[in-house]
Amino acid sequence: MDVAEWNNFFIMVGGGAAALAGLVFIAISINISAVTHDATHKNRAIATLTGFTGVFMVCAFALIGKLGYQWLGSEWLVVTLVPMTTYVRVYRRARAMGRSTVGLDLGRFIQQTGCYVGQIIGSVLLLFGYVAGLYVASVFMVLSFAFFISGAWLLITGIQADANPD
Repeated sequence: MDVAEWNNFFIMVGGGAAALAGLVFIAISINISAVTHDATHKNRAIATLTGFTGVFMVCAFALIGKLGYQWLGSEWLVVTLVPMTTYVRVYRRARAMGRSTVGLDLGRFIQQTGCYVGQIIGSVLLLFGYVAGLYVASVFMVLSFAFFISGAWLLITGIQADANPD
């Protein structure tokens, strides 16, 4: 099996990540005051944009011609470590300093971190030449993607909830 057989997957997911990152960036820009004045919103925005950027970068690297599994595994590993580290750091910061608690729970944190760990496991398998790592990492990347989308939604609804407390 060749990595090139996955081109359509990486084009679709990478394009989706880039488009959604742009939409999140616009939403943040429209609500910049609310995002910058609440630690939860600010940190969620950072984590969401970093996550979408990581997915885009993995997909972009995967589309490089004649890239072997080991190279893809090493790139995927390095790229995934950045948003995972960022996510853990900003979650802890938001819990310690945040005012808004919309979607800021331990279960969500564990699930998203688990998706990053799954990508890391898959990338290590690729690094050692196991094609199964591509399937493992891809499944967890798609699951992470769902968390980034829901994180963007929580960011928007959290801003709205803070603006209109009932």
